[in-house]
Amino acid sequence: MTAEQVAQIPLGNLRVPRAEFARMWEAAEARNREQGERGLLDWYAAGVVKTCRWLAGATHRASWGQSQPAAAPVTRTRATAYEELIEAEFQAAELLGQRQPGLVVERPGWVEGIRATLWWAWRGEGPAPLVPFDQRPAAT
Repeated sequence: MTAEQVAQIPLGNLRVPRAEFARMWEAAEARNREQGERGLLDWYAAGVVKTCRWLAGATHRASWGQSQPAAAPVTRTRATAYEELIEAEFQAAELLGQRQPGLVVERPGWVEGIRATLWWAWRGEGPAPLVPFDQRPAAT
C-alpha cells in the first residue's frame, strides 16, 4: 500500500475517512505478513486484506509479471470496485457462509474478515475489523 494508492481510492467506495481506512489496511497487511512469516495462516487477516485491496482499486503483479486489478473477495470479479458493485459484493458476502459452508471450515475467519471489512468500510457500521497500530493500547 502506498500513499498514492490511498489518494486514488474513490471517495464513493468508503463510508469511513480514507486516512482511517489506510491505517486499518496497513495493520491488516502487517498482521497478514507477520503471521505468514511465523508459518501461520491467518484467514481473518487475509480476508480483510483482500477486501481492502479490492475496495481501494489496488493492483498487483501476477506471477507472470503483468499488473492486474485486485479481485473482489467473494465474487472474484476483476472489475474495479464502484458503489453498485460493492453493494452486490456486500450482499454476496452476507450469504457466503450459507452458500459455501465448506469455506467456513476450510478457511476459518475468511468470511468474517470480508464481512467485517465491508460492514465497516462500505456500510460505515461497526468497529474496524482490525485495530490500527496507532490505536492499540500500550503494553503493560
